[in-house]
Amino acid sequence: MVQAPPQPQLLFLQLPNELALRVTPEQFAALAAANRDLRLERTATGELIVNPPTGGTTGKRNQSIATQLGVWYEANESLGEAFDSSTGFELPSGAYRSPDAAWVKQERWDTLTPKQQDGFIPLCPDFAVELRSKTDTLKDLRAKMVEYLENGAQLGWLIDPKNKRVEVYRPGQAVEVLEQPSTLSGEGVLPGFVLTLKRIWA
Repeated sequence: MVQAPPQPQLLFLQLPNELALRVTPEQFAALAAANRDLRLERTATGELIVNPPTGGTTGKRNQSIATQLGVWYEANESLGEAFDSSTGFELPSGAYRSPDAAWVKQERWDTLTPKQQDGFIPLCPDFAVELRSKTDTLKDLRAKMVEYLENGAQLGWLIDPKNKRVEVYRPGQAVEVLEQPSTLSGEGVLPGFVLTLKRIWA
């Protein structure tokens, strides 16, 4: 009987917060392809960000957002394309981001080749949502929201269940802070879309 060779032991590297690991776009693409279960992001300066899987509470909140956006999208599919949290966007700045939910106008999506549509999407979404988990800092999430606007987003929501607060980001306007809103409007960017926050605050 032939014995199988021993399997190599896996070692896990933990990087302190103060130590930044920088990767090129090509290295990032290779890392993302080899680690599909992780949500990897890359800043415009090349810093690698590893987002661990979410816990159950954040997962169910994210599902509520994705479901509600999906229902609106199915009824308005000619307007654009909706994406979940596993989708990567290559922003014009060179950053690679994965919003918790996103949407792109149809005319912008149609300018992409099939290869571009199948990989990291080489544009910034028109609409982006970041849902704060217990490991997220508001400072980092706010920086991401500003980054989305600087790269072309027309509307962004930073949803903070811990404080039951939403920050609404629009180009050329001050951030609007909403205290425990029951709903959010997609305004003119996603006409007719209303997100109900009952399950998010629960």
